[in-house]
Amino acid sequence: MSAGDKVQNAAEKATGKAKEAVGDATDNEELVAEGRTDQAKADLKDAGENIKDAAQDAKDALDR
Repeated sequence: MSAGDKVQNAAEKATGKAKEAVGDATDNEELVAEGRTDQAKADLKDAGENIKDAAQDAKDALDR
């Protein structure tokens, strides 16, 4: 995973956590849900990048 992807996913997670916290503080269930969705999307992106990295590592190991 590139450093840029890591930063972008971390920013999306942080934004999601902030939305969730503001939603909790203001009893705004829609904002809470939106924040949780943002965090879940970032987690899925991280997982996808990890799979790509593992596939590349496996390919590199086979090429040796």
